[in-house]
Amino acid sequence: MSWCVYLTHPEVRVDPDVPVPEWGLSDIGRERAARAATLPFAGDIRQVISSAERKAVETAQVFCGRRGVFQRALQFLHENDRSATGFLPPPEFEKTADAFFANPYDSIRGWERAIDAQDRVVTGIKSALRHIPEEAPVLFAGHGAVGTLLMCHLMAAPISRIHDQARGGSWYRFDKAWLTTQAGRNLAWTEL
Repeated sequence: MSWCVYLTHPEVRVDPDVPVPEWGLSDIGRERAARAATLPFAGDIRQVISSAERKAVETAQVFCGRRGVFQRALQFLHENDRSATGFLPPPEFEKTADAFFANPYDSIRGWERAIDAQDRVVTGIKSALRHIPEEAPVLFAGHGAVGTLLMCHLMAAPISRIHDQARGGSWYRFDKAWLTTQAGRNLAWTEL
């Protein structure tokens, strides 16, 4: 059982006056996060590793509370750093996110470069897995952009938003070996 699941946090309580990493799950987000604990893979998961951002920690806590498994938070799983702009209204955010994915070697409006965020999340997940038995399935609870960047790496695909999730609260399963071999093919998000 040499596999992992990457799960993104679902809906959050948006508050322009609160830093984005401190946003928590909305009531709908909590309900959707609970669905992850009922998915076919859930019974095999014995460890959950989340981003340290509140919405990802809460997603992991919902899963762990229902499955009775261990959870820890690691900084390297955080979303791409967008602190240079902070909250952006949805149309402006989408336009900036499009540019982020389309220009992975450039910092868009001061955001972390996509290539750097990809390297951070891939390296961090590899490092975390060194301390977990190879046969132990792991659930990573994180964010859409870095989850997409991870997916692109696993498939040896160029960074592109065409691989982005349609909606938060989505997941995909991958073989641990793909972190090195990049042999993943046709990965796709599944919505909770």
